[in-house]
Amino acid sequence: MAGIYIHIPFCKRACHYCNFHFSTGTQMIAPMSDAIIKEIKLRKDYLSEPIQTIYFGGGTPSILPQGDLERMLSAIHQYFAVAADAEITMEANPDDITNERLTNWKNAGVNRLSIGIQSFFEEDLVWMNRAHNATQALECITIAQACGITNITIDLIYGTPTLTDEKWQANVARAIELGVPHLSCYALTVEPKTALETMIAQHKLEDVDPEKQGRHFELLMQWLSDAGYEHYEISNFAKPGFRSQHNSSYWTGAHYLGIGPSAHSFNGGSRQWNIANNALYLQSLEKDEVPAEIEDLTPVQQLNEYIMTSLRTREGLSLDKVLMHWGKDIATSLDSLVGVYVTEGKMVRENNHLVLTPSGKLFADGIASDLFL
Repeated sequence: MAGIYIHIPFCKRACHYCNFHFSTGTQMIAPMSDAIIKEIKLRKDYLSEPIQTIYFGGGTPSILPQGDLERMLSAIHQYFAVAADAEITMEANPDDITNERLTNWKNAGVNRLSIGIQSFFEEDLVWMNRAHNATQALECITIAQACGITNITIDLIYGTPTLTDEKWQANVARAIELGVPHLSCYALTVEPKTALETMIAQHKLEDVDPEKQGRHFELLMQWLSDAGYEHYEISNFAKPGFRSQHNSSYWTGAHYLGIGPSAHSFNGGSRQWNIANNALYLQSLEKDEVPAEIEDLTPVQQLNEYIMTSLRTREGLSLDKVLMHWGKDIATSLDSLVGVYVTEGKMVRENNHLVLTPSGKLFADGIASDLFL
C-alpha cells in the first residue's frame, strides 16, 4: 500500500516558529488548486500500489474552498486505485472548524482530522502568533466529535518559555479528558530563517531551555502511558487502533507521492522534491512540467534512512531486515555498535529488534547518527 500527500501552501498568519513552505497571500488558491490537480494527472504512473492513505497538509489545508477539495479528491480517485477504507486526513486550524465545514469535509471523504492546537493557553498561542485563540482550541474538538469525526489527532508543543510544567500537564490532561485518541507532541525548535530565530537573536523573546524540553518529554511519556496511549513513534502517541496510517508509512519505508510546492516523494529507489516556490511551481505546471529534483538513493543512504526512521518507532530496527537487504557483515556490525547503548539502558534487544527505551528516546537522533554507515 502507498500514500499520497497534498501540500496546500497557504496560511492566514505566519507562526513565529514555522519553517514549512507557505504564503500568507491567499489570492492564488484557485490557480494553485488547478496546478495541483494537473500534477496529480501528470504523476499518475509514479505509484503502482493501491493508495491506502491521503493526507492534506501544509500550510493550512482547512482554508481550501470545498469545491477545490472535492476536485482534488476526485482527481486522485480518477488516476489512482484508492482503497475503499483509505485513511483521508485533513490538517485543520481550530479557527477553521465549523459544523458546516466538518459536514462538507466528511461528505468529500475526509475521515480523519489533524488539528493544530499547540496549546490550550491563550498566552502560549499569542507567543507563537497562532491564528486561533484558547476558546477555539477547546471548542473545536467537541464540535468535531459532535459531527461524528472520532479519528482525531492534535498537535501540542512543549518546551516553550511560556509553558511551565504545570501548564504542560494541564495541556496533556485536557487532551485526555476530551477523549482525543491520538497526540503528536513536539519540542519547540528554533529553525533557521524563522521569525522566532530573529526575535531570539534580537533578545525580544526568550530562548528555549533544553533541560526543560527534556523534562517535558519525560513527563509526557509517563502521563500518556498511564492514560493508555501507545508511544509508537518518538513524537506520536495513540490509543489502540488510532495510529496514523499515513505517517507510519514514512517510518516504515512505504512508497508515497507528494503533490504541490515543496512536497516530497519516495518510490523505494529514489527521492524527489518539488520546488518550494509558488510562482515557479505554477509556471511549470502551466507548461505541463513538474518542477522537481530527483536523488537516486545508494544502498548506504537507504540503510542510514532505515536506521533513522526505524529507531523512532516502537517496533525498532529489525536486524533480520538489515541482514536481508544489506548483508550479514552490516547486521553484525550494527548489533555490536549498540552494545554500549544496551549497557547504558538506552536500548534493548527484543526479538532481534533494536528498540530505544524511554531514556534512549531523549537521544534518538544522536544514537541513530552514531550507527550510520
